[in-house]
Amino acid sequence: MDMDAEDAQMFMEELGLTERGLDRLIKTSYELLGYISFLTAGPDDVHAWTITKGTKAPKAAGKIHSDIERGFIRAEVVAFEDLKACGTMANAKAKGLFRLEGKEYVMKDGDIVNFLFNV
Repeated sequence: MDMDAEDAQMFMEELGLTERGLDRLIKTSYELLGYISFLTAGPDDVHAWTITKGTKAPKAAGKIHSDIERGFIRAEVVAFEDLKACGTMANAKAKGLFRLEGKEYVMKDGDIVNFLFNV
């Protein structure tokens, strides 16, 4: 933990490790507990929300605020890996990777979502 990034990378390479122990612990814990994360993004911040695997979009929206769950219309969704490959939300939309999902959509780990609702 006290090593600078370069020394830590060399240390991990020498041991044949691809990720830090803490990262592995967190991933394994999430898997054992049946959790996944979805993200919301605005102009100033990105927020990760933890939900149980199999959660449908309206219930996931309720993690943010009960009004969003109650007034759920649809979810605008792009997978994190797709957005990372495209670089921008506009590029993801242009490539058809941006989807509109309804009330029966089961959230996936790494979804980036904008919930549309009306209360």
